[in-house]
Amino acid sequence: MSTGTGRAKSAPDAGTQRQPMAVIGAWVASPTVFADERGSFVSTYVDSNHRALTGNALFDLAQVSYSRSAADVVRGVHFALTPPGQAKYVFCSAGEVLDVVVDLRRGSPTFGRWDSVHLKAAAGTAVYLPIGIGHAFLALTDEASMTYLLSASYVPERELTLSVHDPRIALDPRMRAGRAMSHRDRHAPTLDELEAQGLLPDYHDSLRLERELVPPGLVTP
Repeated sequence: MSTGTGRAKSAPDAGTQRQPMAVIGAWVASPTVFADERGSFVSTYVDSNHRALTGNALFDLAQVSYSRSAADVVRGVHFALTPPGQAKYVFCSAGEVLDVVVDLRRGSPTFGRWDSVHLKAAAGTAVYLPIGIGHAFLALTDEASMTYLLSASYVPERELTLSVHDPRIALDPRMRAGRAMSHRDRHAPTLDELEAQGLLPDYHDSLRLERELVPPGLVTP
């Protein structure tokens, strides 16, 4: 994992290493890969492991999405209008990507901070993004595919974007050098512009909304 501000220590999760990121509330899950002469098998999320660590399930799943990108494609930085917000659990299902999280929550101890991790499909590594966190990635290989588990369905008018070129954020230069972006991402506003428009999530609102993601039936007694 690489970061612009430092790295937190890892903690075991019943066979899965779970490492907090430099953005508070975001974390990386590195599961055990079982390999033999036939190939390999990996579980990117195990509910019982997560419950043992946190006391509840990840979230009430609303949507699973999938993207495929050519090498050097940049997607993001994307985030959802909050409220209602959207939490994500993402992993690379083919190829490799540089995955980036950005804290966009006003009032957060890590507001404006970013962190990144190299995701490889063969490793099954996944990233959890709480509500209010921006997400982007750079495809490092052709046919790089990402799978997204989402706490809320995709609604185009609620989807916002932050410029990867914003000097205030100063993302990894590889992200800023990506050769292919959507028109919307290429012309995305800066953090200052989003803040002036009142479009950035509030940290405490985001925490409250995240606590409400898991219905009572999904909480371990």
